[in-house]
Amino acid sequence: MIIIGLTGGIGSGKSSVAEMFKDEGAYVIDFDYLARVVVEPDTPAWRDIVDYFGQEILSPDRTLNRSKLAEIVFSDAQSRKALEGFTHPRIFEKRDTLIKDIKKKDPKAIVIVDIPLLFELSLKKKFDKVILVYVSRDVQIRRAIQRGILTKEEVEKRLKAQINIEKKKLLSDYIINNEGSLKNTRDQVRKVTHELKKLEKKR
Repeated sequence: MIIIGLTGGIGSGKSSVAEMFKDEGAYVIDFDYLARVVVEPDTPAWRDIVDYFGQEILSPDRTLNRSKLAEIVFSDAQSRKALEGFTHPRIFEKRDTLIKDIKKKDPKAIVIVDIPLLFELSLKKKFDKVILVYVSRDVQIRRAIQRGILTKEEVEKRLKAQINIEKKKLLSDYIINNEGSLKNTRDQVRKVTHELKKLEKKR
């Protein structure tokens, strides 16, 4: 088994690339999905978050108001660290359980762990290799705004809280440039998958 970290900044199209790896036969563990699961109402992480941030960050259905929470944590490093302290240990616990299950089923598996803040959380050493989905900062901002969820100011605030994508390029083992056509991105995914299969065979 080989465990790969997949990362990329906001607006890079990382989730689409993760799906392409899945199409190539890799197993994908999505940190964003696990992050939602561990904060469902009345879970331990949910209780910690509500105790710390107050009832104001809840929606009427008692789920976390993610946009309100994001507004707080991307404006204040201490709040962000507190939130990470509540959620990350639980996310990693779930990730480890999923990896064990995959290993039992398929000992030669290629497991792609889709984790947005891989470098920010100093997690590189936890993976055999790291893949970066790259687009330039200008493209990041344009795509993120085009989604219609965030304003330019909100996008820039999030980018400021992350390591610059050009620096991430230097820290990564494989780069998938996602500025071109879908076919071009898929060809790069196939090439990287081929390299990973060769790497797994050597283990």
